[in-house]
Amino acid sequence: MARPGESGAVASPILRAEKVSKSFGSTRALRGASLALGRSQIHGLIGGNGSGKSTLIKVLAGVHAADEGHIEVNGVTFDARSFTASDAHSAGLRFVHQQPSVFRDMTVAENLAADRGFARGVAGRIKWRDVNAHAAKVLERFEIGLRPKDELLTASPALQMMVAVARALQDQEGTEDGILVLDEATAALTGPEVDLLTQALRRYAAQGQTIMVVTHRVEELVGFADRITALRDGAVVAAVDAGPLTHENIVDLIVGPDGLSDDAGEPDAVIGRASDPALSVRGLSVGRVRDLDFDAYAGEVLGFAGTVGSGRTTLLRTIFGQQQRQAGSIDLDGKPLDVNSATQAITRGVAYLPEDRGGLASFPDMTVAENLSASVVGSYWGGMRLRSRKERRDATDLMRQYRIHASGPDALLSTLSGGNQQKVMIARWMRRKPRILMLDDPTQGVDVGARREIYKLIRRAASEGAAVLLASSDFEELAELSTRVLVLVNGRLGASFGTDCDSERLHRAALAGTGEK
Repeated sequence: MARPGESGAVASPILRAEKVSKSFGSTRALRGASLALGRSQIHGLIGGNGSGKSTLIKVLAGVHAADEGHIEVNGVTFDARSFTASDAHSAGLRFVHQQPSVFRDMTVAENLAADRGFARGVAGRIKWRDVNAHAAKVLERFEIGLRPKDELLTASPALQMMVAVARALQDQEGTEDGILVLDEATAALTGPEVDLLTQALRRYAAQGQTIMVVTHRVEELVGFADRITALRDGAVVAAVDAGPLTHENIVDLIVGPDGLSDDAGEPDAVIGRASDPALSVRGLSVGRVRDLDFDAYAGEVLGFAGTVGSGRTTLLRTIFGQQQRQAGSIDLDGKPLDVNSATQAITRGVAYLPEDRGGLASFPDMTVAENLSASVVGSYWGGMRLRSRKERRDATDLMRQYRIHASGPDALLSTLSGGNQQKVMIARWMRRKPRILMLDDPTQGVDVGARREIYKLIRRAASEGAAVLLASSDFEELAELSTRVLVLVNGRLGASFGTDCDSERLHRAALAGTGEK
């Protein structure tokens, strides 16, 4: 039976990678992967964490030398074993990554000139009039609502990303030979910002630009990509036309139709919430948060929606003792939660997984076992020595319970995929049986398979008696997971929804009063 969207080869592709393989030691990252991009099309490259997407992109960028294979761009063939960054640039390949290398404290014109160089006159002086005039033409061509002299830090993340795209493509005017690769470029953007960027990309493709989008956000590809290539375990498992594909079809391409067991896909039932609140917040004011009241109950997932700067993260940090409130009260099980540090909050039964897990929550250069035991490390000390054998044995058991895929408890955390690192962080907190579990964008940067497993773990935490506070920029995630959702608008409670809410209603409520549409 043909899979949805299944079609033949791309006719006269602008880029073709053939039978590309790459190993790192004993690990085979790519297994004869092939890719073909149609001219003036938007091509989605998908796959779970560890599927080989990043390795393939780095081979195309000339960062990694392949072990075998070849790359053809505009009819010119290169040996993938010796393809360099200079070859990639000369061939018209341009790359923009999740964190674009823009200079936020410089003007738009200065950012655009950073790539092509500054026009200079007598004695090497910069000809600012020419620099700004060129920037004005680029901004008009790419329909970016900024001025040459605007500092980039005043622009939204989506506009900053569009400036990065324009900088990469500014010298390809009038040509249809260029190829733009966007590597997880929307990962840090909100829904409206993603819409703004994808509309711009559609315009660029219509004008002749070939674009490849690497993303874990399946929903962004539906109705947007012209064609999709799916990688799994380093090999291409599908290369299909995207037009007829649904969200579910694309998920199947990533994880396989049988890639998620019933146990992983169906969460444990959340218990009915307790009659008395586990957490009570009254009149809380801190930072942008103003006069906030709410209760959170054991056994429920209480969602917090809002745009960037709405106060979601400030709220969680305050409960965790990392920011001091200016007014109001916080009670845990009817007693004041007056904590001035994370250590005090943890002692009271509060756990917090911040958005920046790499910088604030994990220890990448330590082992999985050490990361898992960090919240209870005192229990492994006895007789003036660390009982490392028990630590590793317990870690192995937790890896099984939480489906953490690693070579073993002694593997460095940094070698795990983003989704598995996040499961380590959740398991580390859950072994303390927290009364309050707070999660800030817990699935950012993870693939769809790991996302489903993390959803199960969040529901499991609630079913085991925790009150889960879930702040997320993904409104579909909030609608799917939450028992209730509170919407913060400019630091205040703007709306609240029960289990019947959907992402569109949350989106509208979050944008109410922000000046956005």
